[in-house]
Amino acid sequence: MDGIRVTAEGFGLKGPRGWAFQGVGIDADPGSLLAIEGSSGSGRTSLLLALTGRMRATEGTAAVGAARLPKQSAAVRRVSAVAHVSGVTDLEPALTVGEHLRERALLQRRYGGPLRGLLRPRAERASESKTLIDTALALAGLDLEHLPKGARTAVRDLERVEALRLSVALALVGRPGLLGVDDVDLKLSEAERAEVWALLTSIAEAGTTVLAVCSRAPEGAVTVSTRTSDDPEVKADALAETGRA
Repeated sequence: MDGIRVTAEGFGLKGPRGWAFQGVGIDADPGSLLAIEGSSGSGRTSLLLALTGRMRATEGTAAVGAARLPKQSAAVRRVSAVAHVSGVTDLEPALTVGEHLRERALLQRRYGGPLRGLLRPRAERASESKTLIDTALALAGLDLEHLPKGARTAVRDLERVEALRLSVALALVGRPGLLGVDDVDLKLSEAERAEVWALLTSIAEAGTTVLAVCSRAPEGAVTVSTRTSDDPEVKADALAETGRA
């Protein structure tokens, strides 16, 4: 699926404890790398989930392709996927990489396509699943041959970046036009962060629009900040800009 344009104006979500995010404006072309930047607890994940149709905004409007938010959330969910979101897309440590991939392909075949597809010959369905998995692994840069036990490697034995790549691959099996990835730089070294940003940039360049939650956006990304004027980092940035830091 080709990438999707994402726009928003005055987009916000208010919960029982106040605003998760507010006044967000976005204009990102198809195939963009869109970085949602902010400190932990600043509403970054809520914004990611709202833009992918998985959380209902309470203020303003947004559009993902032709679908409008918050009214057409179901349509947005059909063209988007999320990865690496704690509590939403958690990997099962005891399952192997191959088991995760096969399960995701089965779910995609059963729920992500026309019902008549389930009536096709078994060999044809298996071939399609293999193509979906191989394509997703290639886009996510996860080479099963380089894992300790190949496809039989348990998730608990994966390195942090490998687990992130697997989560991204699982999301890409559905060929989304919009991919949301949470906490892309959490607990990573500088080298690992550079590796992950290179991965997400390559996915965007291949055509998929990417939303990535981070603490610091890389150069070249379309950046949306969820930090507020009360955030100490924002105050420090403002002082530095006026030469008083």
